[in-house]
Amino acid sequence: MIRFTKRQGFSRRSALAGAAGGILAGAAGATVLGRSAEASAPEERQRPRAGGGAAAEFRWLGTAGWRIGSGDRTLLFDPYITRFPTGLFTGRFDAATRLRVDERLVDTHLGGTAPKLVMVSHSHWDHLNDVPYIARSTGAPVIGTETTYHLLRAFGVDTGGLIVVKGGEVLRFDGFVVEVFASRHSRNGARSYFSPGTLVAPPGRPRTIADLPEGDTLAFQVTLDGGPSVFLMGASDFAAREVDGARPDIAMVATPSTTATHRYAPRLMAALGRPPTVVPVHWDNFETPLDEPVRPDPTVDVDRFVGQLRQAAPDSRIVLPDYRTTYHWS
Repeated sequence: MIRFTKRQGFSRRSALAGAAGGILAGAAGATVLGRSAEASAPEERQRPRAGGGAAAEFRWLGTAGWRIGSGDRTLLFDPYITRFPTGLFTGRFDAATRLRVDERLVDTHLGGTAPKLVMVSHSHWDHLNDVPYIARSTGAPVIGTETTYHLLRAFGVDTGGLIVVKGGEVLRFDGFVVEVFASRHSRNGARSYFSPGTLVAPPGRPRTIADLPEGDTLAFQVTLDGGPSVFLMGASDFAAREVDGARPDIAMVATPSTTATHRYAPRLMAALGRPPTVVPVHWDNFETPLDEPVRPDPTVDVDRFVGQLRQAAPDSRIVLPDYRTTYHWS
């Protein structure tokens, strides 16, 4: 059983060496528990908190995506499983790349289980592409921005299962609570990003990756009944005043590819209260199959980011995830 645990002497190269065998080197060990009592200051904003000791498991789907299981409930965040080539990682990026879904592959990674909820941070293809198929084939409700809503309508998803949010909502579901935060998209070296814009009505059916605008960005915090609270990011920027006081037990934080966002790591760790467990995501080449070892995005220096996280939150456990490992909380 692999658990979220503190790893000393961390580097990307040693982690990938362990990942090649299907596990993270040194990942077995003590169970990560919730925040210590002394870490909760009276002035902190009160948020839904976990209680008891229910088990939960986490499977990284690459990019920012996660499959979270607790009891008979499965939740998905930004599930991009098809991972088709666009030229992004070969220097030949083509914004006219056609969208496609490998339905059999998606079904395999869902494990025959209909998710209770699909959370979408924003509408770029590496976050939204497989969501219409998942929603149509399983009937799972989807929570996201108005742009995500209109795009899913354009893909033929029943509106009865679509939940539009903006940030600030705290929603109760069967067995878990979802808090929504207004967030921000990552920035490139020019302080810009691919395909900005929002939709206020359904477009024609999207055909290419350029047909999927960002449409504003959200972050989520899921608190499982009797289990941990998990903060989920889909892009490497955030609104500090929105997430301040969130205090998750586990934070899945997106890795930046540039230094355009000022003091990203220390500001994020301070806003989240230096979570007990921090998991960097969105540092992989997401155009390679999930059944192969992780290949890093050559534009991302994840070692540097981990060093920044360690400096900003020295008591946090930092875990670099692997596609083929299931992580447990109990």
